[in-house]
Amino acid sequence: MSKACILIVEDDSDILQLLTYNLQAAGYDVLTSQEGYDALNIARSHLPTLIVLDLMIPGIDGFEVCRELKRSPETRNIFVIMLTARGEEVDRIVGLELGADDYVVKPFSPRELILRIRAILRRGISPAASENLWQKEGLRVDMEAHKVTVDNREIVLTATEFKLLVELIHSRGKVKTRDQLLDKVWGYSFDGYARTVDTHVRRLRQKLDSYSKWVETVRGVGYRFKG
Repeated sequence: MSKACILIVEDDSDILQLLTYNLQAAGYDVLTSQEGYDALNIARSHLPTLIVLDLMIPGIDGFEVCRELKRSPETRNIFVIMLTARGEEVDRIVGLELGADDYVVKPFSPRELILRIRAILRRGISPAASENLWQKEGLRVDMEAHKVTVDNREIVLTATEFKLLVELIHSRGKVKTRDQLLDKVWGYSFDGYARTVDTHVRRLRQKLDSYSKWVETVRGVGYRFKG
């Protein structure tokens, strides 16, 4: 298997150098950019596997870069980790709403970031499932093809949203706590990141349209798929 290629978008030269060194030491191919428009051009021409994206960069900011990436069919499947000094919860939620797969707040540990990257990249590898196709009424989920249709209309899910939906379907009828979902879908469980699950569930419901009610909130516990 070829090495994953990671694009680092960061205007602080010291942080850029630190990330480049650590990611290369971890065995990844690394591309770098310090400006928003340049980052988009590199992403479109090289199609990296994952982008570590700082929010506060010259040109267009990280929010707009992420929005443009997720808008295009050619780049929408690139994983995105938001890297930001902003600690406000609203900024993290906005990033996830735009399609980012995860976020890390500065100051950060390079080791934690690498663990996050490894966990995200594992989401792109489909484990053997007990069922390859699930369908009820107008909702159809093809596990092998990573394809979801709602009333014969294909909907576009990120890799994380798809894995979240599959995990809920495989556990249908049972309540999954936020920590359990973090562990199964994201591959880690860190204090303070339960809101990540809530944001992805909200985006998943929006895309499921009339079947959104099948993803139930169990107040104070987590989520349950009743379909």
